[in-house]
Amino acid sequence: MSLPAEEFAPVPLSAVLRQGTRDAHAGANSEQFIEELLSGALTREAHADLTAQLLPVYEALEEASAALGDDHRGAGLVFTELARVPALERDLAFLYGPGWREEIRILPATHAYADHVREVGGSLPHYTAHSYTRYLGDLSGGQIVKRMMKEHYGLDEEGVAFYTFPDIPKVKVFKDAYRHQLDLLDLDDDEVAATLAETHLAFKLNRAVFTELAAVHC
Repeated sequence: MSLPAEEFAPVPLSAVLRQGTRDAHAGANSEQFIEELLSGALTREAHADLTAQLLPVYEALEEASAALGDDHRGAGLVFTELARVPALERDLAFLYGPGWREEIRILPATHAYADHVREVGGSLPHYTAHSYTRYLGDLSGGQIVKRMMKEHYGLDEEGVAFYTFPDIPKVKVFKDAYRHQLDLLDLDDDEVAATLAETHLAFKLNRAVFTELAAVHC
């Protein structure tokens, strides 16, 4: 008796990434800096420092997003609603003042992270890994970070604009649409494997930033 065709259907990329990075995601959330920041044990300065580290990473990622618009396979993964650089600049102006560009200090691990994204961002599997890791994180755990920053560090909407998506009124609906676009990407088996490996590296690069932030603030 032959099996139905769906028995042989490939695992959707969104499921591959979700299942394949479960431990890496949990490890990032358990980093000392994040745990203490979310518990209220640190300071507004620690939140400001984290915000500063995010800027070069998103500048690199969104440069890659702009370039990917010409890629017939990857253009569907680029959403203007997700752009974070303008919001980060507003947050930094609020947290540091008008001279924020001269005030912020970018850590070595952050430079390494941003440089890597800029180096590999022209590759669809690599871009997909960093886009998935950052943006779905912002729409998921990032919303918890926003609530905790407001609760513990006396912030209102100013200073946490990074975590606010005014053009995405229904986060779950958008995340489902994003995952659908992931699953529509025309990646072969080697590219899927490369995407998963790069996603693990993205978590590792992010955790290296948390480690250096902990050395400063914890």
